[in-house]
Amino acid sequence: MNYWKLKFVLVCSLVFIFSAGKSISASELDYVSEFRSNNALRILNDFKEFLSIPNTGARKGQKQKNAEWITEYIAKRGFDSQIVRAGGAPYVIAERLVDGATTTVLFYAHFDGQPAIAENWASPPFEPTLRAGTVEGGAPVISWPKDNDSIDPMWRIFARSAGDDKAPVIALMAALDAMQAAGIQPSINIKLILDGEEEIGSPTLDKILKAHGNLLKSDLILFCDAPLHQSGKRQLVYGMRGAMTLELETYGPARPLHSGHYGNWAPNPTDIMIRALNSLKNEDGSIAVANFYDDVPSITPAESAAIAAIPNIDDSLKNELALAERERPEKRIEELVMEPAIVIKGFQAGGVEDKSRNIIQPTAKASINFRLVKNQTPRGVERKIEAHFRSLGYRVVRTAPSLDDRRKYPRIIKLDWRPGGYGAFKTPLDGKESLKLVSILDQIDGQKTMQTPTLGGSLPIVVFERNLKAPIIVLPIANHDNNQHGRNENMRIQNLWDAISIYAAVIQNYGK
Repeated sequence: MNYWKLKFVLVCSLVFIFSAGKSISASELDYVSEFRSNNALRILNDFKEFLSIPNTGARKGQKQKNAEWITEYIAKRGFDSQIVRAGGAPYVIAERLVDGATTTVLFYAHFDGQPAIAENWASPPFEPTLRAGTVEGGAPVISWPKDNDSIDPMWRIFARSAGDDKAPVIALMAALDAMQAAGIQPSINIKLILDGEEEIGSPTLDKILKAHGNLLKSDLILFCDAPLHQSGKRQLVYGMRGAMTLELETYGPARPLHSGHYGNWAPNPTDIMIRALNSLKNEDGSIAVANFYDDVPSITPAESAAIAAIPNIDDSLKNELALAERERPEKRIEELVMEPAIVIKGFQAGGVEDKSRNIIQPTAKASINFRLVKNQTPRGVERKIEAHFRSLGYRVVRTAPSLDDRRKYPRIIKLDWRPGGYGAFKTPLDGKESLKLVSILDQIDGQKTMQTPTLGGSLPIVVFERNLKAPIIVLPIANHDNNQHGRNENMRIQNLWDAISIYAAVIQNYGK
């Protein structure tokens, strides 16, 4: 028997051992379904109230209001909490100790959101709205239900952070409410860390963990963020890419110039920026920066086996998104998210449509998102990107150049690396914690829980790795088509209901 076959047999044996022990069964979770049915409107109203509190942008007052709402909300479920800061947005740290429990699980979620451009939304981003389906599918608005009204689990609630990432707070508390109503004691001590600045890279998280790490000691850390697999199947995730953001600026004339009088004569910063951005990737979609892939690890046999067990959704997803082709058709999506990525987030140079003018602008700006994989570091990426632009003849600067510098150097590009960048996270698929979680989750409904090596998004998990000594696993709950970060973000109600069952199963059984 070869090594991988032997390992597969051992893993299956361990899963059997966990499953054979005292654990939950689908019928034992009936109390959750009953509680949901009797309290559906109250749970939705709580979610609506939470989503109505703006949480985007740099205004700290918004985040403070969210943090205060959370502390009041979770206090009703027996949590002792405090709002802490380290020079940035607030974090909420909380715990609920359980008599007799010897195992502690720390749950992470975040309550800030990406900026929301209200005019692009079908309904105001901070006025939660129900629809029978997706905006893209033309689903009609549903009047908010009243007492005794039926609630269709296929409805969706639209608001900023509905899918990313306020739902875990509501679902966790609803799970505890259901357990209390049924007279069931949690098997674990529960700790929470709720992040108010995840969407800007959690720049002060390291200081928070250094200052308050003694309050967050646990046996397992569950990151409650990210969507389910595109097939809709439940999954545990064992890796997340790192992230960092770069703002770029290129330069032309000192003042705007008439494009007819000066076109072909004055260098256009828009052209310079387009050429700079175009140089980063090859025609096949791979990254063109020298040595960028040097530190990227190969997919292991265990990861390949896990990917092979995941439903292949490339063709159906391409059809759903109205795409004629994929950028890298030689690999499936689960493999591609295990590679680094460079994505142009935005470009600003003049205007279009009714804001279009016949001028050559003094500057052009762009914003780039980098997704990092294991072994890549933010500083290493910085060095390679700067070396790349220098090799193409750009004068790389970190601050705005003087007019004398602009007179002296023909192609200047300013690189502003935004704070909060962090590396990737990866943990083995066959750790005892993951096998135990798989066993617990599989018995919720008899459906197999997928084990996904890496998800394409990013979370500041490496900061927890550095500061807290506990295994970490990602437990997603949102629907894959929740439009996170974009307009018309939403959460399908059935996903919220499922999350309550998932959290109840973990809280009831992980400490056994």
